[in-house]
Amino acid sequence: MIVRPGIHGDGRGAPRDGLPVRRRGRPRRGGSGGRALDALHERRFAVSSSDASTVDGSAAPLRALILQHEEPTPPGLVTEWLDGHGASIETLRIDIEDREVDPAGYDLIVSLGSEFAAFDDTKPFVPREATLMRRAVEADVSVLGLCFGGQMLARVLGAEVHRSPDSEIGWLPVRSTDPEMVPEGPWFQWHFDTFALPPGATLMAETDVGPQAFVMGRSLGLQFHPEVTTDIMTEWVREYRHELDADGVDPDALLEETKRRAVDSRRTSLRLLEWFLRDVARLRPGRSRAALG
Repeated sequence: MIVRPGIHGDGRGAPRDGLPVRRRGRPRRGGSGGRALDALHERRFAVSSSDASTVDGSAAPLRALILQHEEPTPPGLVTEWLDGHGASIETLRIDIEDREVDPAGYDLIVSLGSEFAAFDDTKPFVPREATLMRRAVEADVSVLGLCFGGQMLARVLGAEVHRSPDSEIGWLPVRSTDPEMVPEGPWFQWHFDTFALPPGATLMAETDVGPQAFVMGRSLGLQFHPEVTTDIMTEWVREYRHELDADGVDPDALLEETKRRAVDSRRTSLRLLEWFLRDVARLRPGRSRAALG
């Protein structure tokens, strides 16, 4: 884990390697009057045969739309995971492609990370994505939000997204309400913003800085990066070295740690993604070619 005092005017915190672990606690829900998700625990891995989409080879493949916000932030492990299920994948560079998209034409929308803020509507793609994601939620299309994408999902569900008083950069543990659903990591993080828990959402994981995972309906918002690979980290260290230097993070040490964790982090990420597909999105996984062991 690497968390350093920084200079971005938001008071970086001290390292938090000793985060207390809360195991098997009852998930906390945001606000009041929202839809309860106790069935999430009761249902676990049960999937109804009436689910809208299957990816078991006997029906049309899962249709996935990936929202990418800049060249250095590709879907990484998410693509491998979807390919392993034989999914039909379309990638939209929403930062440079201004075209109409009907979210109802997809089973799953994945929103990746971004160097920009999910609350900064001066960037034209940000309000466009907010509108698209809101329409997806209203159409009961599953959304998987990663870092910026998780913040955007929180925003369209009515939560405040704002600059964080503390950044999180590095491999960090999270406090999970149920590690069988959201493993405690450590997970890779690189963010300067955070969000409140949306009204009616179920908190699945958090750190002292804020929520790390939440479920709302058939959607999952994450603050961390399960998609990260060594290749992605190599590019991020090269492209955003100035952010690491400003935050007091050793880029070479960060890359080496990522290489050391590559096998375990891949296994943990695929486990999380499988849980999401099965229990949250409620899309039948079928026989996966992804190596989860």
